[in-house]
Parts: sequence; structure tokens; C-alpha cells
Amino acid sequence: MPSKSFISLLFLLTFQFAFGQEEAIKKRYQGLDELLGETSFFENHLTGFMLYDLDSQWVMFEKNSHINFIPASTIKLLTFYASLVTLGDSINTFRYVANGDEITIWGTGDPSWGYDILPQPKIKEFLAPYKKINFSDQNWNSTAFGYGWQWDDYYYAYSSERSPFPIFGNLVTISHSNNIPRVSPTLFKNSLSVTDKEMKGIERDFRSNAFYYNPKLYIPKKAAVPFITSPEVFVELASATLQKPIQLVKDVLPQGHKVFRGGNIRPLWSEMLQESDNFIAEQLLMMVSDQILGQMNTERAIDYILKTYLMDLPDRPQWVDGSGLSRHNLATPRSMVDLMVKIEDLLPRNQLMQLLSQGGISGTLKNNYKAPRPYVFAKTGTISNNHSMVGIIRTSRNKFYAFAFMNNNYLNKASEIRREMEKVLVYVRDSF
Repeated sequence: MPSKSFISLLFLLTFQFAFGQEEAIKKRYQGLDELLGETSFFENHLTGFMLYDLDSQWVMFEKNSHINFIPASTIKLLTFYASLVTLGDSINTFRYVANGDEITIWGTGDPSWGYDILPQPKIKEFLAPYKKINFSDQNWNSTAFGYGWQWDDYYYAYSSERSPFPIFGNLVTISHSNNIPRVSPTLFKNSLSVTDKEMKGIERDFRSNAFYYNPKLYIPKKAAVPFITSPEVFVELASATLQKPIQLVKDVLPQGHKVFRGGNIRPLWSEMLQESDNFIAEQLLMMVSDQILGQMNTERAIDYILKTYLMDLPDRPQWVDGSGLSRHNLATPRSMVDLMVKIEDLLPRNQLMQLLSQGGISGTLKNNYKAPRPYVFAKTGTISNNHSMVGIIRTSRNKFYAFAFMNNNYLNKASEIRREMEKVLVYVRDSF
């Protein structure tokens, strides 16, 4: 039986260890508080921060984690989660009903066809045997632009229109060789005109698919401009691509239809999360809607996901689009952290970290948060005067934390915000 002196010594050592641990935790907390508190850089605008230990499931630090922020492109994590719980690993490219040598197709929102940054589904090969092809958009119940999008973004590549069956990323691409423009798809080759208007690049008329450039000013070697979508434009583009006529019909999607599946969904996830592709994000949300509702309706799909899979978030987000282009989106840091926990429950941590941008290595973090060993794996979001980041941080002790770092209403340059955020995350990396 241990002696009383031994027991007393053991108790003393245990007490000292516990006290030491408590002091270390307190010191780490105070360090973060100094970096984010009243006398810090982050007091000149609205900042929210939350750090959550993924393994012990403890909140290690929070500041304004209950306040709503404009999340910008970090809202894509909600779209990602929605696709994780509804779509599975493969892509539904279109729905169809075949009758002999005639086929009628309905889109599902898949953005892949002709979008050269994505693997291509074998649509032409599948439709080759059919002599008559019909297309219907009667399962489309949405709008080309999201709620709250800025109207004057209409000719920027990051603001492509949404549609039931996208083709070529819903973009016209103009490349230049010896100052001679080449237009793709060729349907629009006669829609490009010279103008005396001061512009450095290619612009489109607001109400039509008329494109302009000024050859006297700087012309980029390659430019992409969204075209105005419509069922008629899709039919023309698809007919030219397939080299066979397509007829526009108004058939309702029947119950007994079949599905043509494209490739794996992971390239869409990777492009959306790493390069922050707005078009893919919007179309992924359309695909979610198609899967759960049998029609493409962003508003109804979001409402369904919030009421079923996300009903237990600490705070219900105001979620209005798939990409985060809208300033009507609102979310709290603690809900974004909770979302990261939910995502990790569905996807192994190492796979999630590979899909997200890695500091100093890939995606929107390629030029920031550089280190010999990557420590930040996250989705960024930036629109004027707002910059946020949500993801996972790996510390020097090989511990993993989910975090949300959200900044709104600042007058600084975004580069200044990122620089100060990096100081905080480096401290977390080295101290936790």
C-alpha cells in the first residue's frame, strides 16, 4: 500500500500539472485576445472569430461569434454541404425519355458541357444514335441572376448567368492573335464589333448578345464574357456542337424518365472550393434542387436544406444564392464552424483538407499563409470591404482546429486584412 508521503507527492504533482495546464490555456487565450481585442488592428471594423478543437470538441476562443456577417464566397461551404448530403459521387448530367430514334432531354444544372476547366461528359456520343432530339426547360423554375447580385457585374466572367443546361460555361471567349479576334463559340462570331468607347477588354451590351472591343486600347490575349442565356440560345449552341438539329419543346418531365450520368463530382467541388468558381457553385445548387425537388429552384432548395440538414445550426443563416455574390447572405462565425464540423462528419479530414485551398500552395490561398508545412486549409470570401475565411488550421503540435474568421465594413485594402489575419493564424499554429 502506498505511503501517505507518496500519495501527498502524487497529489501535489497532479495539482501542479493541472495548474500549469490552466496557466498555459490562460496564456494562449490572452495572446489571442491581444491580437483581436480592443487595442488591436481588428477594432477599426466588425470582426468575428471562433476557434474550435475538432478532437476535444471544445471552443477555444471566440469573439463576436454570434453576430451575422456578410460571408461572401465562404457561403460556398453551404452549397458544398448541400451537394454532399444530396448528390453522391457522380453527376446527373441530364434527364431523358427515349422512344425509338427520338429522345427528349431536360437539364439538371450540370455546368460541365463545354466548360473547358471541367472533365467532359460524353454527351455527343450518347446522343449520336438519335435522329430527333428535343429539349425542354419545363423543370426550370429560377432566374438567370441570383437575388441581390450587382447588376453591373453582368459582363464579368465571374457573373455568368444560371441556366438549366449550361454550355461553354455560359461564356463567350475571345482570343487575340496578331490583333485579330477569334470568337468561341462561333455562333457569336458576327456579334463582335469595334467601338470607340474607352474600354480595356471586351464588353457586352446590357440587353443583347452584342460584344464590343476597342482595338486602339489594350486588348487581353484571352477574355471571357457571359452571354445572355435562353432556351433558344442553348438549342442553337447545342445543335452546332452536336452537328444535328435540336427542337425546343414544352414537355413536362415525366415520372418514368431516365438519367444520363456524367463523371465524378469531385472536380466540381475542387474548382468551386479552391478557385471559388461562382458559376459552378450556382449550378451545383441547381443540381441539388433538381435532385431533391425535381425542378431547379434555388429558393426552395435552400429552404429545404436549412429545414432538414441544417436545422440545428446555432444561428440560421440568411442564405440566398450558391456562390456568395449576393450581399443579402448572412452567417455567424459559430454557425460556419458548426458547418465545418458537419462536413467533417461526412468526409474524412484528409480528403476535406485536399479539397480546400491550402496556404501557400493552391487556390485562393496560393500566395498567402506560406509555410514549409501547410497549416491553413480554408475557403476564402472577398467582396468590397468584406473578407472572410472558414476552414481548418493544423498546429505545430499536429492538432486540428476548425475556425471562422470574418471581417466586414473595413476601409483598408484586402491585402492589409489578410496580413493581419495571418498574424493571428500563425499565433494559433505556434501556440495551440
